[in-house]
Amino acid sequence: MKRIISLEINGKPVELTVDIRQSLLEVLREQGFTGAKEGCGVGECGACTVLIDGLPIDSCISLAVWAEGKKIETIEGQAKGERLSKVQQAYADTGAVQCGYCTPGLVMKTTEFLETHKDQLAKGEMPDRQVIRKEHSGNLCRCTGYQGVVDAVESCCKSLISEISEPEAK
Repeated sequence: MKRIISLEINGKPVELTVDIRQSLLEVLREQGFTGAKEGCGVGECGACTVLIDGLPIDSCISLAVWAEGKKIETIEGQAKGERLSKVQQAYADTGAVQCGYCTPGLVMKTTEFLETHKDQLAKGEMPDRQVIRKEHSGNLCRCTGYQGVVDAVESCCKSLISEISEPEAK
């Protein structure tokens, strides 16, 4: 059975005809948003993480019809033209991208992490490394050993703290 859904993908309104049994991951990939990957198919690995209304979800176990009226952000919505987002750049700079399979999901989780902790960062307070590890524990990576991931998140946090404090210094 097919159904028409309206949603926003990376800031652009979209109307799609989908099978009611299709996962959001399948639909996104059919639409050319191939950054999110299916690693496990059961919501355990996080390789398929996208943001729905700012919250990280495993798109492999979320039906596309549930996205009706929602704002979806994928890894493809991160970069501005040829310029990587700050989160993507931090992952590259810290070596947190080895095979790259899990990276899109991790970048999306980090994007949400920074938003969730923005008040703490605005006060100049760094999240504890254990908090970073715990909040990224839904995203598995077999290559990096997670040190690079934690370093990338810390780098993003430091950058945001610096940006926030610069206007006050002027």
